Amino acid sequence: MRNFIYYLLAVNIYSFIVMGLDKWKAKNKAYRVSENTLLLNAILGGAFGSILGMYIFHHKTKKKKFFIGIPIIIILQILLYFNIKYKV
Repeated sequence: MRNFIYYLLAVNIYSFIVMGLDKWKAKNKAYRVSENTLLLNAILGGAFGSILGMYIFHHKTKKKKFFIGIPIIIILQILLYFNIKYKV
């Protein structure tokens, strides 16, 4: 369980940083991180870091697949956690 917590911590920090990096790249007209990569980070456990990055960096907050998709991913991950933990 401890390793899983470390994994979640790492992937959320990574997702937060990547969201900020993509915002920086957008402002500086540099090669961008793909939206699919940003969403994949959220699906792989970094949804909280992604949503935090979205609102702190004001990035992708107007894109439907992000302002609706990331919260849906969070809800599904919470449901999955409780389903596994309590075998509902």
